[in-house]
Amino acid sequence: MTVTGAIRRLPLIAMAALALLAGVWAGLIRLGWTLPPIQPAWIAEHGPLMVSGFLGTLVSLERAMALAAVARSRLPYLAPLLTALGGGVLLVGLPDVFGRGLIALGSLALVDIFLAINRRQPNWAHATMGAGALLWLAGNLLWLMGRPIYQAVPWWLAFLVLTIAGERLELARVTPHLPVGAGVVLRRLSLVSFLACLALVAAGLVLSLVSMPAGIRLSGLGLFALGAWLLRFDLARRTVRQSGLTRFIALCLLPGYAWLAFAGLAWMIWADRFSAGPWYDAMLHAITLGFIFSMIFGHAPLILPAVTGRPLPYGPYFYSHVILLHAALLLRVIGDLALQSNLRQWGGMLNGVAILLFLGNSLWAVRHAPRAKAAEG
Repeated sequence: MTVTGAIRRLPLIAMAALALLAGVWAGLIRLGWTLPPIQPAWIAEHGPLMVSGFLGTLVSLERAMALAAVARSRLPYLAPLLTALGGGVLLVGLPDVFGRGLIALGSLALVDIFLAINRRQPNWAHATMGAGALLWLAGNLLWLMGRPIYQAVPWWLAFLVLTIAGERLELARVTPHLPVGAGVVLRRLSLVSFLACLALVAAGLVLSLVSMPAGIRLSGLGLFALGAWLLRFDLARRTVRQSGLTRFIALCLLPGYAWLAFAGLAWMIWADRFSAGPWYDAMLHAITLGFIFSMIFGHAPLILPAVTGRPLPYGPYFYSHVILLHAALLLRVIGDLALQSNLRQWGGMLNGVAILLFLGNSLWAVRHAPRAKAAEG
């Protein structure tokens, strides 16, 4: 990877970062904090900014880089470009139909990327992430057609969950955590059970088009099962006993899997409330913050250097944003379930602080990377 290539990606990374910051700002206003509405449209676009403008752009950029490296073409970068432009439309307050359309086209381009990747290197990891991209496209089409946003949200969340599950497979860190002498049949059963979890999630999404509560319950069962599967089979159960970055990653992953299982359970119990209110807040943010951002925090030292072209050396102070994230989310969920709006508000505020602390810690690590490297040498 050349420095020039990293510089060319900076506008896309900057757009994703702006979508993240705007999404956090809008989320705090939605929680009831009195903050100046820099762009009033952001308040309604909190979810799309976070899922598509930020996460969708970064996922598309990472996959575009992987394909472009072997295809020797810049065409794959169309996917992150479209989603970044779509997020930009939402940021400046233009009619959101243009933003929805651009994001839908970006997700279609991501599906095409995974088709190309799977043709070159077919495996379960790429197939899982490709299925996630397809679910994202379906959710974006529902949103584009004017369906209520809460009907598109489960499809968006499934995209992120399947992307992370696929990346764990690709990083060779999700492996059947079985005895060395375990037979082939047992190992195949572990893979079948993993795919069954994904099938339940997808089947629930399809069912939600006919009956929202029934579909949410079925997808919730799949999410709960997937969280339990990851807790049982992920190699993090073993690497958590190590030290340094390896241990840090494991300590980000394991609580994330627990939050995913909790979210699945919540979807099953409160499926009738999957539209608005405190229960809806708990059902969404247990996944987006507890699972997804915990995965981001853990994988950042591995993935961000590949995207930005700058090293991100691990430091023990990284634990500060991880601990704050989970403690604040616990406070928020307790506030949701106990109908205590003040706890929910403070939990949400501290979640925003955790994200900003993550960005600050990452910038600090990047800035001091050459000095740390020289000291080690």
